[in-house]
Amino acid sequence: MATAIFKETASIKQAVSIINDIDAGKFPRLLSRILQKLHLKAEQSFSEEEEEKLQVAFSLEKQSLKLVLETISFILEQAVYHNIKAPVFRQQLENIHLEESKIEAFASVWENAGQETVEKFRQRTFTPKKLETTAWQLNLQMAQSTQAKMKSPQAVLELGVSTEDTKTWHLAVATKEIFNNLEKIFVEFNHQELLEFYNKLETIQAQLDSLT
Repeated sequence: MATAIFKETASIKQAVSIINDIDAGKFPRLLSRILQKLHLKAEQSFSEEEEEKLQVAFSLEKQSLKLVLETISFILEQAVYHNIKAPVFRQQLENIHLEESKIEAFASVWENAGQETVEKFRQRTFTPKKLETTAWQLNLQMAQSTQAKMKSPQAVLELGVSTEDTKTWHLAVATKEIFNNLEKIFVEFNHQELLEFYNKLETIQAQLDSLT
């Protein structure tokens, strides 16, 4: 039996459940758009306005749509990394319990544009940044209204990264300092943003686990 490429984490199970309920007639166009822009890491597949239209078209809440888009991107990125063959791709998707119509949509899109996407990834060049240090702190921000006594907790992560170039790197940065070739990035999260970040880390962990 082939090694599992996609592992059924809690977020993937949730995403698959949502994807299986999406209109099968609309789903292939969504896949095609995501695959088309998959190699453009600095660019989102959909603009904010387009995502709002997708919410209406698929009758999804914002967070559910976000989970679906991220999961589809994850599945396609793994297909690119493994340069997967269509029959194996189908089997892997069956293993995470996608319904047949969605599996066929993935397979069809991959057969039509998969190799082209693999080539785009091979041609893409980038200078990676290496995480050297991490730190965090918790801030309490008073509400704007003078009558309100509520405090809004904000988590601040400090990421120290090394890089060989001096290009600006944006990560919802609140402030940034660069010294001794170490770039310090401060990222501020509220509770919901931190939860979303955690879910993304879970997806990254699943990708790493799939390679071991």
